[in-house]
Amino acid sequence: MSDKVVPGNDIALAAALRMIADVVVGAEWQGLAVSVAVVDRAGNVVASGRMPGAALGTMRFATDKAYTSAIWQYPSGAFRESSQPGGDDWGLTSTESGRIVVYDGGLPIHVAGEFVGAIGVSGGTGEQDAALAAAARGVEFGV
Repeated sequence: MSDKVVPGNDIALAAALRMIADVVVGAEWQGLAVSVAVVDRAGNVVASGRMPGAALGTMRFATDKAYTSAIWQYPSGAFRESSQPGGDDWGLTSTESGRIVVYDGGLPIHVAGEFVGAIGVSGGTGEQDAALAAAARGVEFGV
């Protein structure tokens, strides 16, 4: 067992906690207060945190952005256009008991080509959330 991936190819708690710490550092540097969640391949929370001052609803969004990225293995924002009325994925956000989020900030995590989980960030703009998630993923996994 490594400190990045556990047997069964799920992200390890130690790696998830480091990613959360990386997001917090980046958010503080930008003057943001965010929530972050790291989930396993099934979208179950491995670790999460809400910074002081982050809006209470950001934790739910962070968790659901990560969940969306985990079950589809795509960035959560990838469905924004296609899920609009008339789009190929219209109605997607009403599936999975309303947990599908089509805003930027959720990213899948791959290690050596294998899917291991996802990260979700909420509290900034979608662009800021996605950048924080990508930076943390890059620091921890080099992607």
